[in-house]
Amino acid sequence: MSMTLSDCSNIREGFPRPFPDTPTNVLQQFNMSGKVAVVTGAADGIGHAVSEAFAEANGAVAMWYNSNDVAVKKAEALAQKYGIKVVAYKVDISDAEQVKSAIADVVRDFGRIDVFVANAGMAISKPILEQKLEEYHKQISVNVDGVVFCSKYAGEVFQRQGSGNLIITSSMSAHIVNVPTDQPVYNGTKAFITHFGKSLAREWREFARVNIVSPGFFDTKMGASPLAINEAYRMAALGRQGHTKEIKGLYLYLASDASTYMTGSDVLIDGGYTLP
Repeated sequence: MSMTLSDCSNIREGFPRPFPDTPTNVLQQFNMSGKVAVVTGAADGIGHAVSEAFAEANGAVAMWYNSNDVAVKKAEALAQKYGIKVVAYKVDISDAEQVKSAIADVVRDFGRIDVFVANAGMAISKPILEQKLEEYHKQISVNVDGVVFCSKYAGEVFQRQGSGNLIITSSMSAHIVNVPTDQPVYNGTKAFITHFGKSLAREWREFARVNIVSPGFFDTKMGASPLAINEAYRMAALGRQGHTKEIKGLYLYLASDASTYMTGSDVLIDGGYTLP
């Protein structure tokens, strides 16, 4: 039952909490100097663009990848170009022990973790009646288990530090039923991690912020398939897919001191696809 007006007038100990000691200058708010960020799925696509954004803002980056070894050379290139520390780690996020070990390695190598971007994901876009159970389990292991494992072990670091910032890459598919491609398992995994992230924002309210990014179709390996591309153009109000340069600034905003009053939010960035 809701409190009465008289109940609400009682002063609650510890409130209001103080404003954060962040810069007033907006460009300084976006500066990532002194911050360490982990990005999963960082070899290409959105994950690499996000890693690039953090490096451009002078942040140190741990780039996690699963099988695409190009991440190693990309990490070296970012470090050389921006004069910051960037290290690539080979991690299968569907393996809890690998995640736990890799997080310990990052803390050992960098000293702390300020931001963790749980970005890695995969899709096997088939109707449920055509999908093999092995394919279902594979998507669950990466899109759900992987995010849960990363959140659990990164969250333990955040709690010890007394601060942290988790950003989860979900999808507009957590909000809609995609057409013309039937992909109920993929959609369901994204709906799970969206609500999971919101729940963590409440659970971790004393020491960390948690936000979710829900991209639409971007011109990456995870973008619209050849069979769906024309419908993707028609459905998006902007009439195209997004370029990864158009999303990396959002992750920088969420990772930086520019967004210190933002937690539990799910940000759709889809070119207006979900408007109708």
